[in-house]
Amino acid sequence: MTAIDLNCDMGESFGNYTMGNDEAVMPYITSANIAGGFHAGDPHVLFETVALAAKHDVGIGVHPGLPDKIGFGRRTIDATPEEVRDYVIYQLGAVLGVAKHHGVEIQHVKPHGAMYSMLSESEEHTRAVIEGILEVDPSLIYLATDLNIFSVAQEYDALDAVFEGYVDLDYASDGTIIVEQQKQPRDPELVADRVTSIAKHGTVKAVDGRTIDLPADSICIHGDGPNSLELLRTIHDRLDAEGIALRQLPELVSD
Repeated sequence: MTAIDLNCDMGESFGNYTMGNDEAVMPYITSANIAGGFHAGDPHVLFETVALAAKHDVGIGVHPGLPDKIGFGRRTIDATPEEVRDYVIYQLGAVLGVAKHHGVEIQHVKPHGAMYSMLSESEEHTRAVIEGILEVDPSLIYLATDLNIFSVAQEYDALDAVFEGYVDLDYASDGTIIVEQQKQPRDPELVADRVTSIAKHGTVKAVDGRTIDLPADSICIHGDGPNSLELLRTIHDRLDAEGIALRQLPELVSD
């Protein structure tokens, strides 16, 4: 049976600032990428988000970012491969500790924003991060947003890697994601069409109408989108109609 994972970035609120719609979105996803406190999140939000994921039996991952809350981790920072590795391990340790407190395990790592852009552009940074993850826990799955990173990750026999695609963002014909300055509502049926195409054929249509390869086993939905809940409900209806199963990342890499 064809299967797919649905992931969402979570735990990005902090202090008096609320980001996303975690409580409403969590029941509809299979994997949660939880902020480790650098680009967003705080200790209390982290505890609440891990508990919420555990309640809904959602797989937990760390979503490490650069130390830049003002810029939400989307601004470029000059950092060596070793410094980025240290950022990832530090945030991984925070989420691991809270997960242990709640009696659950972490399943994956997915870098955020400018960090994943940095890894995409520098193989040296990518290898430093991957090797740091392996030293902490070789059972962790690397959730790769970019084919450059995914290609490097696949070179490590000890590391399972899963490529992810986006359906509430558009793709250029070269396969790069077109990031919006401000999130706009998306057509639920179009988004569901994209999910089906990725799950069944490993392809998606770019903005110019070309069909591009997108060999993704996980789909990311942005929980802070204007109509994210409508999108997720429509996706679930379409998956049921198409006979596509929802599976967590460990199940996908073990198939």
